[in-house]
Amino acid sequence: MSADSSPSADSTDAPKSPGKPRLTEEEKKQNHIASEQKRRAAIRAQFDRLAELTPGMAGLGRSEGVVLSKVVEFAREQVKERKKLIAEIEKRGGVVPMEDKVF
Repeated sequence: MSADSSPSADSTDAPKSPGKPRLTEEEKKQNHIASEQKRRAAIRAQFDRLAELTPGMAGLGRSEGVVLSKVVEFAREQVKERKKLIAEIEKRGGVVPMEDKVF
């Protein structure tokens, strides 16, 4: 079959299925707005969850920048503490497998 006779060669000329009418521009716009609101709500919920799990977030604003900053600060503290614990174990003669030393 040549490119000219392919059924999907020009989708604007292809007949649409009779059971499903095309959306109007307003319906497309409303669908887009609803999808975007849903996406933003999901992101907001995850930032709220991060804020709940991060010490020191109580009473602070919940802006994304503040949440991310506090999460990074907390993660760095946890890595530093883990390194200290590994060093203490090894100092006392213990062995820490390499896969447990990956940060």
